Amino acid sequence: MKIIYIHHSTFCVEIEDRVLVFDYYNGVGVPSFTYHGKMPEYPRETPIYVFSSHSHRDHFDMEVLKWRERYPNIHYIFAKEIKKKLGNSVLKRLGVTEEDKTKITYVKPGETYEIADLKVETLLSTDSGVAYLVSVCGKVIYHAGDLNWWHWEEESEEFNRWQEETYKQQIKLLNGRKIDLSFVTVDPRLGNNQFLGIDFFMQQVKTGYVLPMHLWKHYELIEQYRQKPENSGWRERILTVDRENQEIVV
Repeated sequence: MKIIYIHHSTFCVEIEDRVLVFDYYNGVGVPSFTYHGKMPEYPRETPIYVFSSHSHRDHFDMEVLKWRERYPNIHYIFAKEIKKKLGNSVLKRLGVTEEDKTKITYVKPGETYEIADLKVETLLSTDSGVAYLVSVCGKVIYHAGDLNWWHWEEESEEFNRWQEETYKQQIKLLNGRKIDLSFVTVDPRLGNNQFLGIDFFMQQVKTGYVLPMHLWKHYELIEQYRQKPENSGWRERILTVDRENQEIVV
């Protein structure tokens, strides 16, 4: 597999002749953060699967619907909440035809979908939308979206308890599954709680390579996490990025 880190939580994964794109957005529109990563260009007939975990500005961009003009063999897998955000008027403005709509699959948490030659399973996000577990070409890829243990010090005890319980419940659904590549949320805005989610994930899930994401450009957190003494058992499986459009082959 070839991984291309575009920016933030946006990744391309190339596997055999297929391309999986996760949580693309164009890098602008989020206060105080601008990214400049660019999507690679592929041959016209490349099978491309575009996953959007939810409708937040830093995870979804309507621009992806224009890609169908360049790639006829494209499939969209969107969290169901995105359907409401798009609406018929927006789709019409984007020139999306009834035939184009057949290329869009809207997904709910806790479901399994067969899309072309992919098996797509979903988890409930602790923020919005879903997390994805994708089986393709004999490999299994996990992308968390915003499924994370969001423990905010300024939030109520009730909120933080729900976050912990729900996150643990969802991640435990992956017990016994062998995952080859995982994209897991680490958010520096959580302060001392920024590693809660990835800690629990690593303890619970049998995963191969892991790439922390949603770092808001704080790439140093990856090495900080790798060097924690308690992580020595899986340190070599944690991949690092430090720039947009970085490529990794695993």
